[in-house]
Amino acid sequence: MHYKVSYTNPQQHYISFECTIGKVKGDALLIQLPSWRPGRYELGNFAKNVRGFRVSDEKGNALQHTKITKDCWSVSCKGVSTVRVCYEYFATDLNAGSTYLDEFQLYMNPVNCCVYVPERMGEEHVLEFVLPEDYEIACALTKKDKRTLVAPDFDRLADSPLICSATLKHQWFVLDGVEFHLWFQGECKPDWGKLIADFFIFVNEQMMLFRSSCPTHAYHFFFQVVPFRFYHGVEHVDSTVIALGPGYKLMTDVYHDLLGVSSHELFHAWNIKSIRPAEMLPYDFTKENYSRSGYVCEGVTTYYGDLMLLRSTVFSEEEYWPTFEERLQKHYDNPGRYNLSVADSSFDTWLDGYVPGAPGRKTSIYDEGCLLAFITDIRIRRATNNDSSLDDVMRLLYEDFAKKGKGYTEADYKALLEKVSGTDFTDLFDSYINAASDYTPALEDALAYIGHKLVMRPSSKLQEHYFGFKVAEPGGITRVTAVYPGSPAEKAGLALNDDILGVNGMPVKADLAEWLRYFGKRPAELVISSAGKVQVLKLEIAEKTFYPVCKVEKADQMSVVQTDSWQNWCGKRTVSSF
Repeated sequence: MHYKVSYTNPQQHYISFECTIGKVKGDALLIQLPSWRPGRYELGNFAKNVRGFRVSDEKGNALQHTKITKDCWSVSCKGVSTVRVCYEYFATDLNAGSTYLDEFQLYMNPVNCCVYVPERMGEEHVLEFVLPEDYEIACALTKKDKRTLVAPDFDRLADSPLICSATLKHQWFVLDGVEFHLWFQGECKPDWGKLIADFFIFVNEQMMLFRSSCPTHAYHFFFQVVPFRFYHGVEHVDSTVIALGPGYKLMTDVYHDLLGVSSHELFHAWNIKSIRPAEMLPYDFTKENYSRSGYVCEGVTTYYGDLMLLRSTVFSEEEYWPTFEERLQKHYDNPGRYNLSVADSSFDTWLDGYVPGAPGRKTSIYDEGCLLAFITDIRIRRATNNDSSLDDVMRLLYEDFAKKGKGYTEADYKALLEKVSGTDFTDLFDSYINAASDYTPALEDALAYIGHKLVMRPSSKLQEHYFGFKVAEPGGITRVTAVYPGSPAEKAGLALNDDILGVNGMPVKADLAEWLRYFGKRPAELVISSAGKVQVLKLEIAEKTFYPVCKVEKADQMSVVQTDSWQNWCGKRTVSSF
């Protein structure tokens, strides 16, 4: 298939596509637009952005076509050898997985906006662009010429984001024969010396984990820098798009996030883009691709994304643990850990994986998945006296599955854990991965092995500590964002999205915590607005407290074994037979 991509009025955000399909046979042809994009396991319904869909033959004669699903068209093409499909795509969202057009850039994720013929996905797909003369194209695809890109098949096209602009900033380095490119689009001032130095170190750490075996010969980091606070990344086999902001803080306040998400997305080049659940090999772009292995795809990646920065010394211990503590905090703040396992939550990402959803319904493949990866890693290290680790499991998944074009199952993953560790992992799967549970026993045990401990401190916000509810204060409004089950707040009738107007006879103006601190440890009388009605609620003090602050601290005195295990985990590499 050949795509000609152009536009005339970028401020209106419409991109024009002219798609030519040759060597047509038969009486009918299906034209499909993807329903979702890999990296976000929910339906994207990209066809909602398509207008002016029309089909003709090589002479320009209109061909009859019928829409048969929300994103699939059937074209009548009896006696026709070439079919031309034309449409416009509305490109107004700018994030790491979108398609966007304005007067400064054309940014495309082809999986959003490029149609395909289902039975001809394995053929070559060519993108030809009509662009301003001073624009360059940043993309991992092969360049046929200055304005033409070639993908060997639709899967590679769908996995290849690109930026066309006259304002791209670009540097690159080579490591073990692989090129690593950094591209910045948007207002920012990259410190190239610092960026290249830090990226070289953590990229090298990841390459060493996989023994310098990389899925690609050239990898591209595409940064979309925006003028407001933003954080988003999407993985691809030979690139990633990372949207961050604000640009004026790129090398200061935002830099920690930049490194964290970059390391995470690079690890995805191995884990999910190459090492893939059997249910997603190959991808089916027309419907949900259900899998219970999100705790591996995203959880293990989240774990290693940060751990690679620690091992490589790009992150210090003081920089690493706060990120880990964020995962802990989300686990303990979320009563969903008692209601839905991480494996079941993985299956349900297609329902509500990227929204808060019903309170306390689910867990996170990112947060709980990361904690389980840590627990798993330490279990292997303990069982083998630090001779092996989760590193070995990931290498085996890459060598024995990814490189051989095979997807893995949950049973395969469990078998590899047991092979590398020499122990039975049934209890971990039964008690944690496939069960809704609190992770405290396993976390405390794992942390103790490396000479650390889990510490729970009272929240300084008394609405959390005594009464069991959280608030946000947008625009001066004090709004309830969470109510813990069994808490005084829940028993009194406080609910999600209630607005708090007053406490103990005093008006609340985004200062609830200050008033509660003033009144001290005593029952609270709240005036609230709930579903448009003003109510008065009496909250009692309970013996139990809620929403503790989670911290990781070093043990008061580390044994020789703990010290060795800590050093091995955070820096020294195991040399195993796997």
